[in-house]
Amino acid sequence: MEAPPDNDVLWARSLHFRHEDGSPGIVGISLGVREGEILAVTGPRGSGKTTLLRCLAGLVPAQLGEVWFNSTAVHRMGPLTRERLRRDRFGWIDPAPVLVPELNVWENTALPLMLRGTGRRRAKVAALEWLERLDVGDRARSRPAELLQAERQRVSIARALAPAPTILFADEPTAPLHRADRAHVLRTLTTAARSHGITVVLATHDAETADLADRRIPLLDGRRVNTVHLPPVTESEGRAECSLSV
Repeated sequence: MEAPPDNDVLWARSLHFRHEDGSPGIVGISLGVREGEILAVTGPRGSGKTTLLRCLAGLVPAQLGEVWFNSTAVHRMGPLTRERLRRDRFGWIDPAPVLVPELNVWENTALPLMLRGTGRRRAKVAALEWLERLDVGDRARSRPAELLQAERQRVSIARALAPAPTILFADEPTAPLHRADRAHVLRTLTTAARSHGITVVLATHDAETADLADRRIPLLDGRRVNTVHLPPVTESEGRAECSLSV
């Protein structure tokens, strides 16, 4: 068995995943991600971007292939070990915000830190700092139901960044945001990642978002291709057809 390269914090070989209905999700994908790199996984909707991120993050095990994190074989881990890995080393941003309705904004943001064992006061300080950076500090004591959709997504991004994960997986992180908000949030996300040495694996069908990455991996129909030319996402959130080149 070939060992993963020493300079790759995340490495995958020949990943295959088929959905329950029998349709292919990803087919034979291999990649390496260097420490501190921002990698964009690009392609139109349905190209396998989310499936790939979920396999890399250990949310679902690939049916064939290998995933390594810092020379540790994620594909050999059991469910509980993968859960601890995600809690302690990974961050995740969904395209739609998922917050705990019973907790206020700062408690939602501090939750991953407290689950890792950080004291409540220290976790609150870190949470408030990130909420301020993402322009939702004034909503710290609000409940999720009192927020606008864009505010809830900013809180989700703050929650993912607060624990300073080794790897942050971001699945269309600015999808719920208006065009005017995207640039600021993306700058905050990428600047924070670079300043804190966080590796980012970002799934996007938006050319402007992908331009912020150090490198791109284009997907089409679950496979790596040479190029996928993506249009900027409009206010109608990317209804324009993608122009594809393989």
